[in-house]
Amino acid sequence: MGSEDKVMGIAQLLHFQTLVTTGALFLGIIAVRFLSSTMGNNSIALTLVIACLALGLLIFSADFFIEGAKGLARRGGLPEVVIGLTIVSIGTSLPEILVTTTAAADVAAKPEVADFAIGGILGSIFVQITLVLGIVVVNKGLKIRESWLKRDGLIMLLSVLVLTFFLLTEHTLQRWESGILVLLYIIYISWLLMHRKVILLEEGIEEDVAVRGSSWSVAAYIIMVVFGLAFAVFAAHHLVEYARLIAIELNVPHAIVGTTVSGIGTSLPELTIALMAAKRSQGVAIGTLIGSNITDPLLSIGLAGLVHPLAISDAGFGLIVYIIIPFTILGCFVALLMMRTSYEFKKWEGYTLILLYIIFILILEAYNRSWITF
Repeated sequence: MGSEDKVMGIAQLLHFQTLVTTGALFLGIIAVRFLSSTMGNNSIALTLVIACLALGLLIFSADFFIEGAKGLARRGGLPEVVIGLTIVSIGTSLPEILVTTTAAADVAAKPEVADFAIGGILGSIFVQITLVLGIVVVNKGLKIRESWLKRDGLIMLLSVLVLTFFLLTEHTLQRWESGILVLLYIIYISWLLMHRKVILLEEGIEEDVAVRGSSWSVAAYIIMVVFGLAFAVFAAHHLVEYARLIAIELNVPHAIVGTTVSGIGTSLPELTIALMAAKRSQGVAIGTLIGSNITDPLLSIGLAGLVHPLAISDAGFGLIVYIIIPFTILGCFVALLMMRTSYEFKKWEGYTLILLYIIFILILEAYNRSWITF
């Protein structure tokens, strides 16, 4: 006889490591803000501290939200494949979704924040397909199924190209264009769900709806979802605001801050999940990265564009159009080409992807120092 699952409640949740860390980061932001206002000191150091705390809170609260959402889905009897294709995919992109929509809400008062939102999404895509994928491949080479490449890989590339087309027409992502992006994402997810049994047969996996091992009570899962989302929204607001202040203080273009600081920071959930998954399921590892790079150019920025149209500013035009967009497309092409060769990532290809990201950072620095102009 199998042992019954151990169900943990709210009392145990109060000692849950993620909740404790999330609460500590939240209180840290409040404390530093209070210290800054009391001292009347708005130094760049305190601004950096708050931005870093906000980034950490965003990552941990998103993880808290994902844990709760997955638990509720299992309690509701959803199969693992459905949870993976929907909740995990959207959940790992929650930082990008919240950062871009928060930035979009501020665009009317601060138009330059649109560069941060656009740069953040494109930067996240580029970071995941070069730096993050490269680290995973160097850590453990990946084998690629032909079906992954033909289905998800090409959809990822098409998603980036459609977003690029919308951005380059009038240099603005309009609301109706954003609606199309969100609709395309809904169609993609719906297609996956309708064909999930075929996909499972291709992968040789049996659908399993069982809840195994220790689990939380429904009340605990609800608290995870509510507090995880609330903390994530709070963190996203502070990250956008203080990243904007850093850009002003250091005279760095908003698009660069979005592409580097926000792009790398919001990609940490994908890096963590992909590294852990690569040891157990290479399909989950590559699926996490490709799936997120479909979610970001369609759903994440699509929702932001519905909140407020995103216009590339004159100051960020050259940087976004001539550097960030071309490198993002190049990164997708290079990664897909590597997937196509023998349907396997080798370690030297991982190092090549990391090198491509380093070259990108060096070009950004050259642009910031006015060594490159457009």
